[in-house]
Amino acid sequence: MSQILESIRLALSSIWANKLRSLLTLLGNIVAVSSIITVVALLTGVNGAVTDAIVSDLGADSFIVQRTPFTQNEDEFERARNNPNVTLDDADAIRRFATTVSAVMAQGQQRTTVGYRAEELESVQVQGVTEQYLDFTTFDAERGRMVSPVEIRRKRQVALIGWQVADRLFGTADPIDKLIRVAGVNFRVVGVSAKKGAAFGNSLDEFVVIPLGAYQKLFGSRQSLALMVRPRDATLVQAAKDETRVALRVERRLKPAEPDDFGIIASDSVLGIFQQATAGIAVVLVGIVGLSLVVGGIVIMNIMLMVVSERTREIGLRKALGAKRRDIMSQVLTESITLSITGGVVGVALGSLFATVIGTVTPVPASVETWSIGLGVAITALVGLFFGYYPARRAAMLDPIEALRRE
Repeated sequence: MSQILESIRLALSSIWANKLRSLLTLLGNIVAVSSIITVVALLTGVNGAVTDAIVSDLGADSFIVQRTPFTQNEDEFERARNNPNVTLDDADAIRRFATTVSAVMAQGQQRTTVGYRAEELESVQVQGVTEQYLDFTTFDAERGRMVSPVEIRRKRQVALIGWQVADRLFGTADPIDKLIRVAGVNFRVVGVSAKKGAAFGNSLDEFVVIPLGAYQKLFGSRQSLALMVRPRDATLVQAAKDETRVALRVERRLKPAEPDDFGIIASDSVLGIFQQATAGIAVVLVGIVGLSLVVGGIVIMNIMLMVVSERTREIGLRKALGAKRRDIMSQVLTESITLSITGGVVGVALGSLFATVIGTVTPVPASVETWSIGLGVAITALVGLFFGYYPARRAAMLDPIEALRRE
């Protein structure tokens, strides 16, 4: 143990004594590890933000039926653009035929201006909902109350508003029972939703929820709706999706050979598409890390060969005094691993700093993971071991007599 500690001390002293050379030696490891830490932090943060946004929008066990599915090429888009609108009849068909479904809510969405007295907000998302919206946890009221089923059936001009809409229009004043303008029409505020935060710089709290009937009076009844569907149990999501597909195909009288003329969007499918997009980033990361580690390892090997050459007489003296080959190899390998890990530690610090700065000054979220720090340090230790083996073996094989003769 004392020998290993002495080897570590010698390696650190050498690094400190030759700062510029050590920096250039460790540059490959620093780039590799800082890349790992930064990219993993960004991917983890983005994945978490996307997952939270999807769960907030769809619900953990719900899915959405809409006019078009996700399309990945122009041909799919051209086929889907002629799909018929999703209507309330489709919602009724799902309720009738899908036995594993507990609730179906129809909603329309449109962005418009929302105002109160002299204040006016642009491009606020207005959602028209049916009374089944109360069965979905994505809707809530922190102050006041929810829009009631009776109000929805009677198409009353009442509204549940998002936290940021309330904050920007009313400030510290109580918005309950105040009249706001939605697309120029007065609606009475009955509730304010709890604060949800933001995703990628976009607020999740700028919305207004109104009865679907009132929504269609504002924006027309010919636009396609979206149907949010919740199964009776979280384990029945796939069965509910299958029954929903069958119910809609029957309602639309589609022949067995005809493709679906609607889209079913679930949180897992959205996350799957997102993960495909981020897979390319991971491939680039592997390439950068691999190239940087090879370059860094070769530089470390060359430096250790130079160190062995500079310390030939010392190694010869140690062998003459009884040091064995494994002792010499252990010393050189320890110095090589220490040198490499030092680069890894610097890379961890820089990567964490980069990720923190990016997460602070941009809307892109970042989360530094403990396992990525451990992975970065472990990889640099392996690089030091692998590329330090040849210099260590060469040092161990030195003939003590020849080594002592060298000037």
